[in-house]
Amino acid sequence: MNPGDLVTLFDSSLRLSIPLLAACLAGLWSEKSGVVDIGLEGKMLVAAFAAAAAAYAFNSAWIGLLAGIAASVIFALIHGFAAISQRGNQIVSGVAINMLAAGLTAIVGNAWYGQGGRTPPLEGDQRFADVLFGHSVLVYLALLAVPVTWFVLGRTRFGLRLRAVGENPAAVDTAGISVAGLRYTAVVIAGALCGIAGAYLSVGQSAGFLPNMTAGKGFIALAALIFAKWRAWPALGACFLFGLLEAISIRLQGIALPGLGEVPVQAIQALPYLMTVILLAGVIGTAIPPRASGVPYVKER
Repeated sequence: MNPGDLVTLFDSSLRLSIPLLAACLAGLWSEKSGVVDIGLEGKMLVAAFAAAAAAYAFNSAWIGLLAGIAASVIFALIHGFAAISQRGNQIVSGVAINMLAAGLTAIVGNAWYGQGGRTPPLEGDQRFADVLFGHSVLVYLALLAVPVTWFVLGRTRFGLRLRAVGENPAAVDTAGISVAGLRYTAVVIAGALCGIAGAYLSVGQSAGFLPNMTAGKGFIALAALIFAKWRAWPALGACFLFGLLEAISIRLQGIALPGLGEVPVQAIQALPYLMTVILLAGVIGTAIPPRASGVPYVKER
């Protein structure tokens, strides 16, 4: 492989890792506060649809981005209400978010555009143009979120309190700090990051919305979060690894391998998902989540 091919592979890997990175950071914010977020996939999907629909309607990719973030935050607040205010099962709530998003985007998309759930193709100002080194502003926004997340969670009073809520919410409550308020804040931030991820898929990377276009990326982002052991910088590396695997799988399609012949497309496309299973099977060693993760907080009287 010549240097030009390596540069192309790196560029493709970066592009493919961006939605994973934004969703992974979303999960990091949410789970550091003690709220498990299985609904990353659903929030990304509804954001992708809202972004594409708004960009087409208003002829502006930026309005599409805002619409995608707003839609994702609304779904995040629904999850927050169920998990924080009502103390419901966070896994069930996340699964419900995923199912609702999949059904709602398909039904509304078909009702509005009559194209099987797709939005019309986006052109010109309806998409984010490349601004630097062949990448759109959303790529750099997602990359910037890594040091910001690392700094805020690790070096600020707000981050210390948020992490404390995920470890020992009773101690935070005793100090007179609102556990629910901090968790809702984390859930909203997670919704905004999922909004960026979804908008990138439909308005940055692609030229419109397709039904189920997230294709399991929310679950891969969760695997990357576990692989990174709930840390921001390792999350960047984990997501790039998954992006690299997807880029390699794309390049291998239609290529005959020595001694094997042409590998079926389905087997090659399964590489990122196979890596997800391997990582979750415990290859990365012990990954310990925040102690209060997934546990509803009940105020002691």
